Amino acid sequence: MADEMPDLHVFGTQAAPDQWLVIAAGIAALAVVLPHGVWRLSRNAITIAHEGGHGLVALLTGRRLDGIRLHSDTSGLTVSRGRPTGLGMILTAAAGYTAPPLLGLGGAWLLAAHHVTLLLWLATALLLAMLVMIRNAYGVLTVVLSGAAFLLVSWLTSPDVQSAFAYAVVWFLLLGGVRPAFELQAKRRRHNSGSVNDTDADQLARLTSVPPALWLFLFHAVSICSLIGGGRWLLGL
Repeated sequence: MADEMPDLHVFGTQAAPDQWLVIAAGIAALAVVLPHGVWRLSRNAITIAHEGGHGLVALLTGRRLDGIRLHSDTSGLTVSRGRPTGLGMILTAAAGYTAPPLLGLGGAWLLAAHHVTLLLWLATALLLAMLVMIRNAYGVLTVVLSGAAFLLVSWLTSPDVQSAFAYAVVWFLLLGGVRPAFELQAKRRRHNSGSVNDTDADQLARLTSVPPALWLFLFHAVSICSLIGGGRWLLGL
């Protein structure tokens, strides 16, 4: 029948963009990651992914998620209840710095499979789910604005614009996911390592007796390997 409902467009595939658009999206993402002044603003998006990673893994490991707070200095706090030690707590603590690059890697895989629309709607759904757990006004504002951007692009723009936006977002997660681990390393060095006891690496060290330096190595390895692998997918290599 002519009026029969088509397959859901969100699960369909879209045409691959020109190579120049993929490269331009990567350059645009790099331009908001490298300059310090711009990074102070754009890092809020990485913090959303970071704290969202803590929250998601807390739920997946059976912990009770009490709430997430995002602050204007790009810091954040995720509070969950459960055993103060054990595998669930370790995975929850490790999820923060690894979440942005792994999200970027997953996004690169979707784009390599030409699922632009699916990526945009999945991102919107994750932001809406996270919004329920936000417990401060600034956090609500940043998540709402981010979700609105994905929603408006998905509904109101052409396929070319959607592709450019999706590729720029994924490049940003891959590139922006590398910088926080270096910032954490520099912070610990400035404070003579041992005096910094409130970072994810130090919390993981207390939970596992594994030195913070090895957890920093893990954060670096995940982010750099995700950038290499995701970048190859995005560039079609």
